[in-house]
Amino acid sequence: MYRIRPYLDHFSFGWEMGRIGRALVTGYGFADPFHGHTGPTTWVGPAYPLIIAAVFKLFGIYTARSAFVLLALNCLLNALMVRFVWEIAARCFNNLSVTRWSAWLWALYPAAMQYAVKWIWEMTLTAFLFAWVLTLSLRMRNIGGTPEEAATAASTRRWLLFALLWGLIALSNPSLLLFLPVNGAWIVAGYRNQRGGPGAQFANAMLATVVFLACIAPWTYRNWRAFHHFIPMRGNFGVEFYLGNGPQSTGLLMAYDHPAQDPIELEHYRHMGELAYAKWRGELAKAYIRKDPVHFLNLCLRRLYFFWFGVPHPFDEGPLDEYGRLLNFQFTSIVGLLGLALALKRGVPAAGLFTWAFVLLPLVYYLVTVHARFRHPLEPLMTIFAVYLFHSAEKSWRVRWVAG
Repeated sequence: MYRIRPYLDHFSFGWEMGRIGRALVTGYGFADPFHGHTGPTTWVGPAYPLIIAAVFKLFGIYTARSAFVLLALNCLLNALMVRFVWEIAARCFNNLSVTRWSAWLWALYPAAMQYAVKWIWEMTLTAFLFAWVLTLSLRMRNIGGTPEEAATAASTRRWLLFALLWGLIALSNPSLLLFLPVNGAWIVAGYRNQRGGPGAQFANAMLATVVFLACIAPWTYRNWRAFHHFIPMRGNFGVEFYLGNGPQSTGLLMAYDHPAQDPIELEHYRHMGELAYAKWRGELAKAYIRKDPVHFLNLCLRRLYFFWFGVPHPFDEGPLDEYGRLLNFQFTSIVGLLGLALALKRGVPAAGLFTWAFVLLPLVYYLVTVHARFRHPLEPLMTIFAVYLFHSAEKSWRVRWVAG
């Protein structure tokens, strides 16, 4: 297991989420994401801080036992994702070799293991939920299923589970919600050639919408009570937008100007309150973008490149380790995207849906900031498409060899 540094009162033990978990356990509510008592917050979604709080309650605040339990939970979720990777590959490609290699590669995937054993954060939970909802979507469209299963593929029960999973995703990492409308419409559209057409599933889709809204309603209501403003998910976008696009921005967050690192900014945050502080920083960001829109466009293009081909990282582990990390990051993106393109060309089932995931999930990060962990929900799909690419290349090589 990773050794968490006790620096700054164990701040790297969950960072903002760890601080909120401590506040929940010590009676301050969903609050205090940085240092000291700063009041209520919507800095992050509530799902993972609540998990941290439950573990802190049972095993102690910032204790070694709590760290072990949280990291073990990450490892369990990561291991369970192997089952989803297997089923997605099996349903889409109907090829045992692609299925087996995809599952094995995910089980040994370096980034997945790193996030599970080092990061007390929501990446593994979000990736697990997203892989689950993709698997469920394939079942609901009966991709790779039998004709006998078609009649019950998109049952009301599955629509309710679909809504619940998306509700949990929203409470874990709401940036993925850009994909939700496409996901739901893709399922409904799959019934256009059946009796009743897409309308046959419309009632179930509307019911799922109600359940999804019911899942997020308690959080939104809490935000209204705490801030007297309508905040559906998170209220810190203005701060992040400024940190990613301010006067000295390079495409990444200006972390030195973050309330977690700068005492002056922390005092501004404490004095103004989170909502006013976020609005102020957001206005500064928009003013600077209006002043220099070319710089903002350049930053967005840089972030697009960083998202797929390697976020800059200090050489603190030696050049060989750093170059190895960068090469792995770039290689998995290239082969994953090429595999997706090949799947689209060959009309692989659900390739269009997965393409929308690749297009929509990174959009927020192109505008604000990037980090290697932000693409983690896409990495199970990247693994599958990489295997498909190499498997197809092997078959093509054999054909040319025999023909020669």
